[in-house]
Amino acid sequence: MIAITHDTFISRLQDILRSAPPSDVVGSIAWLASELNTNGYFAEEQTIRHVLDLCNADVELGGLGISDLPWSAVDAATLDRVVCLTEAWLAAMKSRESTRPLPKPLLDKPEGRRPMTLAAKILAHHALSVEDAHGVNVGDFLRVSVDWVIASELSWVGMKHSVTSLNMRPRAWRNDRFWLAGDHAVDPRIYEQKRVRDLMHGLEEARKDLKMTENQGSNYTILHTEFVRERAEPGMLVLGSDSHTCSAGAVSALAIGLGAADVMAALATGETWLKVPECIRIDFVGQPLWYVGGKDIVLDILRQLKRNTHAADRVVEFGGPGIAALSCDARFAISNMCTELGAITGIFEPDSIVQNFVKGRKASFYKSNSIYFTADTDAPYEEKFVIDLSQVEPYIALYPSPDQVEPVTSQLGMPFDGIFIGACTTTEEDLVLAALVLEAGLAMGLTMAPGKRVMVPGSLPIVHNLRKLGLLEIFTRCGWEQPAPACSLCLGIGADVAESGTRWLSSQNRNFKNRMGKGAIGHICSAATAAASSFSMTLTNPKDILEHVSEEKYLTYLARVTPTKRRIGKPVAENVTKPTYTEPLLCTDAGSVPAPPLETNGNGAAKQTLEKIESRIFRMGDYVDTDAIIPAAACINSPSDEDLGNHCFEFAHPDFRHAVRSGSAVVVAGKAFGCGSSREEAPRALKGLGVKCVIAKSLAYIFARNMPNIGMLAITITDEDFYRVAEDGESIEIDVEGRKVKIGSRSWPFSLGSTELHLINLGGLGMALKKHGNHLFAAIGPKNHGSTSGRGDEFGVATYDEFEW
Repeated sequence: MIAITHDTFISRLQDILRSAPPSDVVGSIAWLASELNTNGYFAEEQTIRHVLDLCNADVELGGLGISDLPWSAVDAATLDRVVCLTEAWLAAMKSRESTRPLPKPLLDKPEGRRPMTLAAKILAHHALSVEDAHGVNVGDFLRVSVDWVIASELSWVGMKHSVTSLNMRPRAWRNDRFWLAGDHAVDPRIYEQKRVRDLMHGLEEARKDLKMTENQGSNYTILHTEFVRERAEPGMLVLGSDSHTCSAGAVSALAIGLGAADVMAALATGETWLKVPECIRIDFVGQPLWYVGGKDIVLDILRQLKRNTHAADRVVEFGGPGIAALSCDARFAISNMCTELGAITGIFEPDSIVQNFVKGRKASFYKSNSIYFTADTDAPYEEKFVIDLSQVEPYIALYPSPDQVEPVTSQLGMPFDGIFIGACTTTEEDLVLAALVLEAGLAMGLTMAPGKRVMVPGSLPIVHNLRKLGLLEIFTRCGWEQPAPACSLCLGIGADVAESGTRWLSSQNRNFKNRMGKGAIGHICSAATAAASSFSMTLTNPKDILEHVSEEKYLTYLARVTPTKRRIGKPVAENVTKPTYTEPLLCTDAGSVPAPPLETNGNGAAKQTLEKIESRIFRMGDYVDTDAIIPAAACINSPSDEDLGNHCFEFAHPDFRHAVRSGSAVVVAGKAFGCGSSREEAPRALKGLGVKCVIAKSLAYIFARNMPNIGMLAITITDEDFYRVAEDGESIEIDVEGRKVKIGSRSWPFSLGSTELHLINLGGLGMALKKHGNHLFAAIGPKNHGSTSGRGDEFGVATYDEFEW
């Protein structure tokens, strides 16, 4: 142990190597920390003490569980983990010191500062430079620094592919700000399968190669669960290669899901380009019933606003007096399903509830970076809505859309073959309440009808807490299978796959066709509704059983395991200290390092290399989702574009592949094409099959970025006349240079930005990263505007030569 630290900090630790350490592992680490303190290495001491805490902590709580064990009793794999953690955390010190810090926010709003939304303030504060010191406007492109990058074992395959396919190797701008969790396809029951072993190997390889401090391994947590509970903080900017990255809006972080190449570039450079988005505002009023959680609230929002309408390609900001009744668990479920609304993300205004939640964390690393911004009272929202929490009741979203929402009472008696309680959107509070519903039902003499029941908690810490409360035993008594934390049936590509034709009631967040398994039918609801329905295996109003559940017992249980959390329905005490709100500090210095110029045609316009596209049309409708474009099961094992193409629209449009190969290589679709997950494999499948272009009335936010990121052309045309003429099988010509689409003698204009064109010309974001190195986002930005000083020199982010192409 000492030798490893000496290798890492040889110049600083020579004077502490004279003393012999105690004989046990934890004691050795404690001795090292004391010696560091004695010799004045206080920062190193705190780092080593954090490693000590990880060694002492129970495995279910994210630790190694080796407290009081002698060296001889610790197996080689665990010792290797201790060594790697120590190296990683010591490396993190250097990583933090070499990274450009965010500016300190202002205490007061500067005179003349224009009103801004919460999202705009977070982006403005993270911008390396803005053009106007008075604020940012909707539509401004900003080159921004990121605080965290998150990924699953499955999306990491795509992220890694985006660079290794170009003979580059993955890099992390900070080894302590990359959260990686195995949850999508890995499961202890199928660890022996080669495809699963390969995914697990990818996690382990990343942990060692990137010296990761935040690699969660397999089946410790669903990607978002413990990240939001223990890492994300107010005011942070988070990027993730998963569409439900928006979950971190629960703790007032601006968290955005993007495609693999986008997120890999951010991981390598610590930066990205984002456009200041339009925002809508949802104010909560009223007081919900004590048992109404975030799931029923977000289903009510979906019922009223619908998918891909008011929230499409916008940020949803939540506020109003009613948020005082919403715990962070409730906010998690609401933020989590903003992607089902079609939003870029969702975010709650920070308040004392968020502040107390974050302050309740043990390690200072994870609660000392909060910045509390709030939207201005006259912020420019596109639309505003009011949701009365007192009117929210138990709902069910009917297959196959999360916004086909009806009151449970309107569908009573609907039969099910299986019931699933789990997925990231199902929080700890939801599971506690579901268990109490089951307990009350048993006490009422209800019996369990035949059927399959699966309960999957979001993380091992939640499993630990449920066991501590004696609630796991209740699920067991009621015949619920309890696999390890994972996406499970919500994605249907691991050990749990719903059989074709079976009907399911689920507390997951997405019920698209073939989502739970090919041909399976899924309806979504709250965990309490699912638990109540599990007795008869028919849809049941949970109120009938909740009347027999003690609210006091429920709140007592939550207090026993999560004392810093508050439950829905309990008003905030008047003496609770509110956060100190600040204002973003805007930097207008463009920096001293010039950005690499775009290649131009001599007239200042981006160089045009795309030839005219001539093909036939394949017509599709509205809301074509990524699950339809490429089934999740086809994304495992690092498939090539061609392999993905062989599965493109495999279930939704079995004739599509033959049509494209026969010459119908231009897709013309309706609204929100590419909605759903962030999987970059969707456009890659189109590319691998031979699709030349997608034209749609609108493109889902992530999909729209993913297309040029892999070097593909995507166009939006809103003219309804075009869609009347663009019939299936019709010949079409796309003149990229002239920005026109032609069918017969008629033509329609379209726009294509310089950033998109530059990426397409280069062959995608990976090639741009290869060409521009750490100047990537300065080079591809539409205005080449933003400081690059310090990013590759003063603050140590990898320079061009260091990427090792």
